Amino acid sequence: MTNPAAVPWSSYFFQTFYHMSILPLLLLTAMFAWLARPSTQEAIPPGFRKFQVAYLAVWSICVAADWLQGPYVYALYSAYGFSGREIAELFVAGFGSSCVFGCLIGGIADRFGRKNCCLAYCVFYIVSCMTKHYNNYAILMFGRITGGIATSMLFSCFECWLVSEHCARNRFSDGLLSYMFGLMFTSMYCVAIIAGLVAQAVADGFTFAPISEGSMIYTGGYCAPFDMAIVCLVIGLVLIACCWNENYGSDAEDTTSTMEKIREATSLMVTDRNMLLLCLVVSCFEGSMFAFVFNWTPALESKATPPPHGVIFALFMMSCMIGSSIATILGNKLKPSTRLVGTILPSIVAFGILTYVGTRSFLMTSFVAFMIFEFCVGLYFPSVGELKSELVPEHVRATMYNLYRVPLNAVVVTLLLSHISMTQCFMLCGLLLTVSLFAVMAISPEPKQEGEGSSLAKAAKQV
Repeated sequence: MTNPAAVPWSSYFFQTFYHMSILPLLLLTAMFAWLARPSTQEAIPPGFRKFQVAYLAVWSICVAADWLQGPYVYALYSAYGFSGREIAELFVAGFGSSCVFGCLIGGIADRFGRKNCCLAYCVFYIVSCMTKHYNNYAILMFGRITGGIATSMLFSCFECWLVSEHCARNRFSDGLLSYMFGLMFTSMYCVAIIAGLVAQAVADGFTFAPISEGSMIYTGGYCAPFDMAIVCLVIGLVLIACCWNENYGSDAEDTTSTMEKIREATSLMVTDRNMLLLCLVVSCFEGSMFAFVFNWTPALESKATPPPHGVIFALFMMSCMIGSSIATILGNKLKPSTRLVGTILPSIVAFGILTYVGTRSFLMTSFVAFMIFEFCVGLYFPSVGELKSELVPEHVRATMYNLYRVPLNAVVVTLLLSHISMTQCFMLCGLLLTVSLFAVMAISPEPKQEGEGSSLAKAAKQV
């Protein structure tokens, strides 16, 4: 493919069918995002806008560092010459460290401070990005572990800081908190789309090569997006240090009470049919999603049409944002279980197409199937989040959510580290999604007890 730096803008969007998809999909994304845009009817109190800007600016920059890396992790490892199994081991290490540390991060943040943990996120991810310059398995493995720890901080500590500052320090309303969450996730998708395109530009703008002949240190090319991520992280670190206050959680529970909650949640999962069915839904759908994250890069590899990884990632995020916007629009019209049935069915079709295509060079067909699945991922998370909030008891909510990750981890490790082919992996994903579909259909709705509020409002009041 011609270097985009040498391609005039009039021809940029006609290089490949990937590029030709950018403008129409971007228009669709903008239209649905506008229809589903977050809004509030509440009066804006003094100081809210300043707080809003201080948080969303930092969040957008810090989450951009994560999205900039997404398109090029597999591609970089492959360029270094690692085998598919070695790359799978690196992916599993990052995912595993994120899950293990994620079980501990809440207590750590409460004790040592949410602001300090957000600063630590920047440091851990900077270290992770720096290791990407080394064509060395051990160094890259270390970087995957630190990156996994950073990811668990990104999707927990920032949210905890927001809730505490919003409710405890500033005493803004629950309605404005929901408004902030809407803005937070809308900005996340927008940043992801921009990050994919920027990552593509910087990866194409610099030559990928060792710093000297025979050196294991590389620069340019697939390393460039990680350098952009470091820039974002440094900016985010400075903004957090200068603009944010520190806040802490309540005193950590003792070991006995924590173990009691684990036992109670485990017992509930065994005895409550809905808890077990929800576990199947989460494990099977999200396990298939992580298999997709690992496989899309090699599945779209082609010498005739070299994949523009950043552009493809941006298109995936557009499709995901459309799905999320539609979930918001349909939120008050369809029950979450009904939305999930409508989400999982096309997901099964997508993996059926991928299984049929297999390793044959039907790039456009594979790409369309991936886009369908990404659209379903956008629909899935708001829908399953609402379903879990309705069914999982508040007093064991966090513990139950962590328990759901145990079988999820087992699914991911099995899919990534087994010696099955890509086609077999897609077939297994289709079967897992079928199990998820039957599990959703078998869930019996349980009306909330009178006076039970939303989990978000309860969490806000407890901070």
